[in-house]
Amino acid sequence: MRAVRGAVQLLADDREEMHREVAALLAEVLETNSLTIDSVISAFFTVTPDLVSEFPAAAARLAGWTGVPLMCAVEIAVPGSLPRVVRAMIHVETHLERGQISHIYRGGARVLRPDLAP
Repeated sequence: MRAVRGAVQLLADDREEMHREVAALLAEVLETNSLTIDSVISAFFTVTPDLVSEFPAAAARLAGWTGVPLMCAVEIAVPGSLPRVVRAMIHVETHLERGQISHIYRGGARVLRPDLAP
């Protein structure tokens, strides 16, 4: 079992934006790591306090993650932190070694982990 991290910065607190960007993040995590939805054990999402239009778990369910246990929480409101960010920690069954896992940081969220984002 491994954990795959990911994050995306939304352009706005908008329900459709949440659906689109979470679906794209999850698809990229699976594709980049040669995983399928059946490989996913669970996923934990956090959002910055300024995202209130939709739960990322609801977006994941719309993207087909209907049989996966999902949970959401709010990030700590640290002054000066990057706004409108959805973070994910996805637990998967894989034979990849820790160093072979590709963590996905999309858009403005790349600045959160420049050591991991291509």
